[in-house]
Order: sequence, then structure tokens, then C-alpha cells
Amino acid sequence: MPRIALGLSYDGAPWLGWQTQPHRRTVQDRLESALADFVGQPVATTCAGRTDTGVHAAQQIVHLDTGVLRPEQAWVRGVNAHLPPSIAVRWAREVPADFHARFSARSRSYVYLLLDDPVRSPLWTGRAGWSFRPLDLEAMRSGAAHLLGEHDFSSFRSSECQAASPVRTMHELGIERRGRLVVFTLRANAFLHHMVRNIVGALVYVGQGRQPADWMPALLAERNRTKAAPTFSPDGLYLTAVGYPGDYGLPSTDATDEIRLGC
Repeated sequence: MPRIALGLSYDGAPWLGWQTQPHRRTVQDRLESALADFVGQPVATTCAGRTDTGVHAAQQIVHLDTGVLRPEQAWVRGVNAHLPPSIAVRWAREVPADFHARFSARSRSYVYLLLDDPVRSPLWTGRAGWSFRPLDLEAMRSGAAHLLGEHDFSSFRSSECQAASPVRTMHELGIERRGRLVVFTLRANAFLHHMVRNIVGALVYVGQGRQPADWMPALLAERNRTKAAPTFSPDGLYLTAVGYPGDYGLPSTDATDEIRLGC
């Protein structure tokens, strides 16, 4: 039975996250419905990283097993014919049976877009978070530097997080300004539930002067979610890349620059 990998993009605003729910208003439910219409039988999918309500994906990776044979391009055009405008399959590849969208991944990347402006912008609603207080990027960068490397990120995980371990390795945490937008780029081996949004929330506190930059290593040491800032809005969060070993033959799965530079 062939295993197929799909590269998926979606606007998270109309959907209640990735994972299937009884109400079926999730990206997974809608994708699996489109796949069933395309192949004429139920199809189960597994993704690289489950996204929350309102979170977007420029490059989500999904795998599925099916006995139905189709050309790779047919998977793209055929499934997209059954999907709404907010979800699209960008590419399809047949992959080895040992490929797993989640467990084969070696890294995940996210971009968070934050509007730094005294007045909210309707044009960025659902597309970017918002801070009406001015932000000090140098202070935020100083705070972010403490999060690089391997740490226990308990202070930045949701109380509902089901991960077996809170230890993660942060490979990159960049912060830059593009006009009125502050762009966060994060890459780690994996992320805990709400980890990116909780990190952004803490760094916004630092940028607004509500906490010093050395509050970030103190939060790590606390290992206590209640000591950190509130979880920030999902509006500006984009899953942009999932890294896999090269021998799986996947096309480029990195849309980080597409989001980061396209602001």
C-alpha cells in the first residue's frame, strides 16, 4: 500500500485547529473529507505538527496510506478540487513506508508576525498579532538569546500539553523589524503546545519594558507556566517548515522566507 506525503497550506482563521473534532470544523476533517471524495473511500491522515485554532500553515506536511494509485500531480489537482479556498495541497510525493510526517521530522519552524502600532489595523486582523505599546527590539533580542539551545521549557508550555518531556532544543530565535511589523523566526527540534505563542508573549513583555531581558532565563529556571506572560494571540502564527532527512526525496519544505520576507 503506497504511502503518500502531501505539502499543505491553509488559512487557519476559519478553522478550529488541525486535529479532528466531533463538530468536524477542523483542517484535518476537511482534508480527509476531500481525500475521501477524491479516492472514493475513507482516508486517515497524520500531520507533522498539530496547529491550534486560528494558526496558519504555509507548509504543513501530511502522510496517508491508500491502495488507490494516482499520479502525483493528480493528488494535487484532484484533492484541491474538493477543498475550500482556505486549504490547498501544494505538492504530493510517494515516500518510503518508513516515512512518518511527525516522527521522521528533525525540526519545525514558525514565523510570528506582530503589528507594532498604536492603532490596530483591520487589514492585519487574523494575519498578525498586535502590540499598541512600542517595542524595544534590542531588549527582546537580548531576552531571546537566553532561549537558544537545549532547555526545559515548562514555563512556556500549555497546561494541556501532553508531551512526555518539556525539554526542547531551540536552534534559532530571530527578531527583526519590517516596517510596522515585528517578525519572529523560531526553529527547534520540536515545540510544546502553545510554546511559540507563550515565548512571543514573554518577549512582548520585555519589549514593552514590563520585564527586563534577564527575566527570560529566570522563567526557564522557574519551570512554572504561571510565572510567565499570558499566551499571545494565534493570529500571527505560521508553521513554515518541517525538516526531514534528505533521503526521503521531498521537495523544498521551507516557506519561512516566503512569510518572513513577504511582509
